Amino acid sequence: MLRILLTAALLLSPLAHADIRLPKLIGEGMVLQRDTAIPLWGWADVDETVEVRFNGQLVGQVKTKDGRWLLQLPVQQAGGPHQLSFKGRNQIELKDIYFGDVWVASGQSNMEMEMARVAEAFPEDLSSANYPLIRQFKVPQEYNFKAPQQDFSGGKWVAASPQSIDNFSALAFYFGRELFQHNGVPIGILNNALGGSPVEAWMSEEALRAFPEALAEGIKFRDDKHIQSITDADKAKNEQWRADLKGRDPGLNSKTPWYSAALDDSNWQSFTVPGFRPEPFTGVWWLRKSIELTAAQAKEAKTLRLGSVVDADEVYINGKQVGNTTYMYPPRRYELPAGVLKAGANLIAVRVTATNGKTGLIPDKPYWIGTDANPLPLTGQWKMQTAAVAKNLPGDTFIRWKPMGLYNGLLAPLTSLPIKGVIWYQGESNVGAYKDYQPRFTAMIRDWRAKWSEGTGQQNQFPFLFVQLANYLKKTQKPKDSSWAGLREAQRQSLSEANTAMVVAIDKGEWNDIHPVDKKTLGQRLALAARVVALGEKVEYRGPELTSVTAEGQQLKLSFNHSGKGLVLKGTGNSFAIAGADGKYRWAQVQLKDQQLLLSHPDIKAPVKVRYAWADNPEAVLYNSEALPAGPFEAALKP
Repeated sequence: MLRILLTAALLLSPLAHADIRLPKLIGEGMVLQRDTAIPLWGWADVDETVEVRFNGQLVGQVKTKDGRWLLQLPVQQAGGPHQLSFKGRNQIELKDIYFGDVWVASGQSNMEMEMARVAEAFPEDLSSANYPLIRQFKVPQEYNFKAPQQDFSGGKWVAASPQSIDNFSALAFYFGRELFQHNGVPIGILNNALGGSPVEAWMSEEALRAFPEALAEGIKFRDDKHIQSITDADKAKNEQWRADLKGRDPGLNSKTPWYSAALDDSNWQSFTVPGFRPEPFTGVWWLRKSIELTAAQAKEAKTLRLGSVVDADEVYINGKQVGNTTYMYPPRRYELPAGVLKAGANLIAVRVTATNGKTGLIPDKPYWIGTDANPLPLTGQWKMQTAAVAKNLPGDTFIRWKPMGLYNGLLAPLTSLPIKGVIWYQGESNVGAYKDYQPRFTAMIRDWRAKWSEGTGQQNQFPFLFVQLANYLKKTQKPKDSSWAGLREAQRQSLSEANTAMVVAIDKGEWNDIHPVDKKTLGQRLALAARVVALGEKVEYRGPELTSVTAEGQQLKLSFNHSGKGLVLKGTGNSFAIAGADGKYRWAQVQLKDQQLLLSHPDIKAPVKVRYAWADNPEAVLYNSEALPAGPFEAALKP
């Protein structure tokens, strides 16, 4: 009874009243969209009066409605710093506020990929990243299937500096830096990308109603017990699979572990690094290599690079574990602890876990020990031994990728804040169903614009700029259909939506990595597109685009616009393919004449179809004078 009375007294006391609370987006150091009225909102007690001041001047007073309050900050030009204060029963002071251009940076891992991942390629861009007026708000990665969320659990505005730049989206940073260096306008980046996410995860319930199967899939995950049962089952399955292998691995359980220099590995097989095991294999296997170092080399060496490993690895040097990675995609760059290396022989041992039948060390990646300036190669012959064989590990149910979850959790809370536009890099996770992509992607674009109009009261078609999928996987010797090309075509068709632009990336991919490093060039290309679509400038941001296909004897003649001062053909390669009425494509002979392309093949007397760069990993040979590449296309003679 005493406890009940104390609780009641507390609820009736002034201490029980809620303080003013702001959404996480409204915080110190934020960038707000210039040249538009800004909604300012938050939460407080019912009927509490909230007073807002901007640079000390009263903006307005408003009472809460259902515990929420809202008022408008008048239009402001680019610049700062400014201050905002919010006063009710408590007072909140925010400083260092700027007005500029705010961009949502969304999509999957190629947008999420952080500057830390491009450090080897562009080290000076990290060390010199002193841009206090380029600021990122990184959205917590928390899905929700029940309803659009009003706020995030955390997050803060962070300015780009050598100390913070590692965590910035690389593509968004390069995009923002290019624009900032162009016009000096502060840049705000709302980074809500999440690796592996399909387009359906970013669509609202309303947008998904046109795709009932996807909507039904998302609705299943409104059941917390369903989510928990799947999560528990996946965790148990993975732990059991790995524990079984660990228990049967003589490399870990022998009297002399396989990472020990005392082990006699003279009867082990030879294995060439980089490379793959030739036979299907699932389980655990080990690699060993002894390298001789001078005292100076042992003292200088700071880093071990092991490219990329399929699927997971644990790395030991002289019996000490120096790193591990649990899945294949991250680059293996392990910083070495002091004293782990010594003059003379040093043993490197790698425990590799393969989950699904293919395993190895991916070619055309860095394999060395030492420093970036003085790498000592580790390629060549290693010793290899199988430790334990297992059945394939069944895949997980990636709940965070299910339809609607990321829209509700990572996107919806952004829609109350005005933005300049969106930059988007996504599509890899939809390649397997590329025929469904264009209607879903365009439905998402329309829905996002509608939701921002509802949230901010602004009726606008903000710019939506996206990156076409880069080249990936091995090159093909003969023309053939390609799901990657199909997804790229779906992206190209999405340009039918107003105020959209697409950046071509087929010359900036890597055959052996779905996460190509050169986000710098793509950021620059996106910035060119933004200067036209968002800022209204007149610059060329597109590469050559096909305007017509005509027959000229036994040849096809292709005409283009956006050629700048002229087309540039960087070789012919296996890029253009033509087909006759039978639909069988053959690589074409290509001639550039009078700023048009003439295509032919001796076995095709009457070509009627053409494809360019139609492959997983095509040859990019056609550019304009501004060094912008033509995107993939397919076309046919008009009847």
